[in-house]
Amino acid sequence: MNRLSLLLITILFVMQTSCASKNEAEAGYSPQIQTLNSSRLTPEILWMLGRISGESVSPDQTKVLYTVTYYNVEEDKGYSDLYLYDIAAKETKRISNTKANEGGATWRPDGKRIGFLSNESGSRQLWEIDPDGANRKQITFIDEGISGFKYSPNGEKIALAIRIKLDQSVNDMYPDLPKANARLESDLMYRHWDTWHDYKYNHIFIADYSEEGIFEANDIMANERFSSPTEPFGGMADVAWCPNGKLLVYVCKKKTGKDYAFSTNSELWMYDTGTGKTSNFSEGIMGYDMHPVFSPDGKYLAWESMARDGYESDQARLMIANVETGERTNLFDNFEESAQSITWSADGKSIYFISDVQATDEIFKVNVADQEIVRLTNGVHNYKSIQLAGDFLIARKQSMSYPDELFVVDLKDGNDSPITQVNKPIFDQLKLGKVVKRWVKTTDNKDMLVWVILPPDFDAQKKYPSLLYCQGGPQGTVSQFWSYRWNFQLMAANDYIIVAPNRRGLPGFGMEWLEQISKDYGGQNIQDYLSAIDDVAKEPYVDSEKLGAIGASYGGYSVFYLAGHHQKRFSAFVSHCGIFNFEQMYATTEEMWFVNWDIGGAWWEKDNKVAQRSYSFSPHKFVDKWDTPILVIHGENDFRIPYTQGMAAYNTAIMRGIPAQYLHFHDENHWVLKPQNGLLWHRTFFNWLDKWLK
Repeated sequence: MNRLSLLLITILFVMQTSCASKNEAEAGYSPQIQTLNSSRLTPEILWMLGRISGESVSPDQTKVLYTVTYYNVEEDKGYSDLYLYDIAAKETKRISNTKANEGGATWRPDGKRIGFLSNESGSRQLWEIDPDGANRKQITFIDEGISGFKYSPNGEKIALAIRIKLDQSVNDMYPDLPKANARLESDLMYRHWDTWHDYKYNHIFIADYSEEGIFEANDIMANERFSSPTEPFGGMADVAWCPNGKLLVYVCKKKTGKDYAFSTNSELWMYDTGTGKTSNFSEGIMGYDMHPVFSPDGKYLAWESMARDGYESDQARLMIANVETGERTNLFDNFEESAQSITWSADGKSIYFISDVQATDEIFKVNVADQEIVRLTNGVHNYKSIQLAGDFLIARKQSMSYPDELFVVDLKDGNDSPITQVNKPIFDQLKLGKVVKRWVKTTDNKDMLVWVILPPDFDAQKKYPSLLYCQGGPQGTVSQFWSYRWNFQLMAANDYIIVAPNRRGLPGFGMEWLEQISKDYGGQNIQDYLSAIDDVAKEPYVDSEKLGAIGASYGGYSVFYLAGHHQKRFSAFVSHCGIFNFEQMYATTEEMWFVNWDIGGAWWEKDNKVAQRSYSFSPHKFVDKWDTPILVIHGENDFRIPYTQGMAAYNTAIMRGIPAQYLHFHDENHWVLKPQNGLLWHRTFFNWLDKWLK
């Protein structure tokens, strides 16, 4: 399909009018902040909080657009609306208030309009609105709907992400069997993360932009059975226009089936709008290439680049290349951590980025000419995104004690000040626990940073039950993150001390520390866990007879493994979406590159000593030593670690006479995303821990 047919102008007018009328009649939702009944954080309060996302600085760098999502627990759904902050006036205005859930909002290049995605017409389409919230108008009318868009900087063209059906279902193959409910597969990747393949692919389309309506778009990936943005988490941050609008770069892994399942080699594909030709701009780089950003003059392209195929946690190097010659430079030759949120300076001589360093995410600046890297910020926080606004950066920041808010960061001294305080009325009424940085010696005599979170109103004369937090990933960060499930302040509010070690396998402490965990799941990092809890348990205010271990994903595996190796340390376990049986995991997960790299190979490779050692760490081999109550949680739509892993662990515990519970979510994946499911998760979690630790 090369050209995409759109609806007629007359239908455009009718739909715009009807949708506008409907929109005016139906307002959105935001909770009324009232006096709280308690100064302690609760799961119910957690779901009252506004969640900031999608920040975008205006072209003249005077205003900040952002989205706030509030959840209505009774309706079990969220509502997202648009807000605008005037940097000079220091004023905030809500510019949308609908049930339509605006998302993906960004400025039109001329700054006169704001584009966003909305499903208020029945399918997800591009709409626009004035910065004051007036003149709401639908721009695209595409039967398939769109999942993303990006204006060209000159405003002449627009890129659209659209799902195109290219494969046949059994019903397409046999039209006389319309009620057949089955799949017929002959390769891998028939399901991914939490979704079965629907015979469709994300494609990038380019259209001439017109605010009167877009009627024709060209598929620049015509007939290709590949997706861009990549699935399941790719977005329009993986699509970039050059400043003059002549070139468009998109991220795509042009592999299918088994080849796709075993590879992380996504590439940067450069499309020339003049010639219609596409070339591989990152050819020869074997790992992930993602998040391309053109320099202000369009001469260079910067992106995050991983060197090794099949290794999803490789260092994300900051790479730049000359657009004309293709000559590449790795700006991280002398830097061991990874880059995210790449942002060019106005003069194109330097690049700002965020990186994890010793368990906080900080802002750095690198000089393109000499590769000198300077750290701009230093604190107990995580910056999650940055955008340039004159002499400042607009940054989204969080910590273990506060959810995302937007800040202005001074480029001269790195100091910041808030520009949003969405959740201040709630947090002004709460008492939070103290977050303490503690250094612990490991069994191999290295220093390990451990976060210890104390309960509000902490009294050193009392004794508290304590929880060892086991991080997932396995190479996910235990930095200053705010979580709506694994929330340390919520756990502390229930009078638990939380011990959160930056064990082997976590970023922020160099590549050797990060990579030690691969093919050593039951080795040094498990000892690091025990070193952390043993060290903190020596404190007189810790009840060493009331210790629990909790975690999800790799952290859930850690709990299953510790259940057979804890030497009576723990009195309760909670494992969420954990790996229980390595052989089964290898054969049933979808992204084969993950298990292939981390385990080292297949279980049938009997001569592969590395892999066979990994399989010796499978928790199911040690259930004869299980003796401690365990809560197992899993989501039915978790295809990364299929729910049968959790079911097998729970069934085993019951058959062995060990007190156990199994919480199964029929409509959740590796995470728990729905409000009422989230509340059920927390109530079950704390009921279980309180039963055995209090």
